Amino acid sequence: MTWSIPLTTTGAERHLLETALDRNRAELINTVRGLTEAEARRRLVTSPTTPIGLLKHAAVAERIWFQHVLGGLPKHECDGGTTAGDTSFVVVDDETVPDVIAEFERASERSRRIAAAFDLDDTTTHPDLGEVNLRFIYLLIAEDFARHAGHGDILREQIKNPAG
Repeated sequence: MTWSIPLTTTGAERHLLETALDRNRAELINTVRGLTEAEARRRLVTSPTTPIGLLKHAAVAERIWFQHVLGGLPKHECDGGTTAGDTSFVVVDDETVPDVIAEFERASERSRRIAAAFDLDDTTTHPDLGEVNLRFIYLLIAEDFARHAGHGDILREQIKNPAG
C-alpha cells in the first residue's frame, strides 16, 4: 500500500486543496514506481485498467480539466491526449514507466501554473456539467486520483503478492 502521512494538516483552504491534490498525485505515481515494464502493463481486470494505464489516464484528466476546461485551450492545443474513457488508459508499446511518470508530472506542473491564475471561486463552463469553479475542479481531481491510487494499490498488491 502506498499511503503516506499527510504533511500539511492546517492552513488556508486553497493551500489545503492544493496539497491534498499533490499528495494524491504522488500516491498515484507511487503505485507504478518500482514496477517492471511487464508488471506495470499487467491487466488483472476486464477493463483496460493497468497500473501504468491509470497514470496515463490521470495525465489525460489533468489536461482536460486544467488545460481545456479551466485554461480554455481547445483540446487539439493541449500538450497530449484529451480523449476520456477507455482510450485514456492506453499506453503504446514504446512508452516506458519513466516516460508515463514524466508525462503525468509535466501535465500536473502545467495544471499548477494554469490554476495559479485563478481564484477558487472563478468559474468556467464545462461542456456537460455547466458552470464549475476551480474549487470544484480541485475536489473532483483529488477525489478521482485518490480512487485511482486505491485501484493502483490493489493491482500492485496482486502483481507483487499473487495469491497462491
